[in-house]
Amino acid sequence: MIEVILIIVAPIIGGLIYGLERVVRARMQRRQGPPILQPFYDMLKLIDKQALIVNPYHSILGIMHFVTLWVVVAFVVLGQNLLYIIFLHLLSAIFLIIAGFSAKSIYSHIGANRELQAMIAYEPILIMTAVGFYMINGSFDISVIRNNTSEIAGLFLIFLAFLMIIPIKLKKSPFDATEAHQEIVGGVEIEYSGIFFEFLYMAKWLEYVFIYLLLMLFAGDSLILGAVLSVTVFLLVNLVDNSTARIKMKHLIKIVLGIGLSLSMINLIGLSYV
Repeated sequence: MIEVILIIVAPIIGGLIYGLERVVRARMQRRQGPPILQPFYDMLKLIDKQALIVNPYHSILGIMHFVTLWVVVAFVVLGQNLLYIIFLHLLSAIFLIIAGFSAKSIYSHIGANRELQAMIAYEPILIMTAVGFYMINGSFDISVIRNNTSEIAGLFLIFLAFLMIIPIKLKKSPFDATEAHQEIVGGVEIEYSGIFFEFLYMAKWLEYVFIYLLLMLFAGDSLILGAVLSVTVFLLVNLVDNSTARIKMKHLIKIVLGIGLSLSMINLIGLSYV
């Protein structure tokens, strides 16, 4: 019953995390910032906006991106197979990329192209994270992973690599080139409006929930450690976002694949000899 409630309210939880993040970033910049509920006020405004449909596929794919992400979060909460979840998460990103290419806007195409390149950078690390958990637990099932003791020590290098991809998924500096408002006006989202943009807006909230749920897997059965990891990473990501400049896409790929993938492979090789 608790799992069902968590699944239903997952977008709301993500919205609260996003709202809290905006407050924290404002405090780091020594300004007041918006209220925590500002994301929900934005949603109410989007409902009143006129929805312009570029083409039917563009709109449908945006909705499918949101729905698929919600299913991904549901499977994580229910403790399903982590490898299947990562591939389903990949499918949700592909829906958004295809939607970007289906529009005629050059900014939408550039945004979709960058999303595709970013996916090439972070997806191998997500897969290696799942493999690392399997090598320690003997199962991909999240329900099994959660019931074991903390695995952050045995997967420390993979944990560091996972930290590197969080800014990519949450569109944070220095790895926010996929959105890059000053360059491509939001990228793949530019042609969405009204209620269709609202689906993408809520999809961002679900990304927050997905990332932090995966992060808590490194804590195993320790809720206290999971809470400490979540709060620490939350503050760290926003601190880095406030203090760094965006890097180019080619540098993002080189850094994430060069460092993150290397750390993950070293960790997996080390586990194979334990």
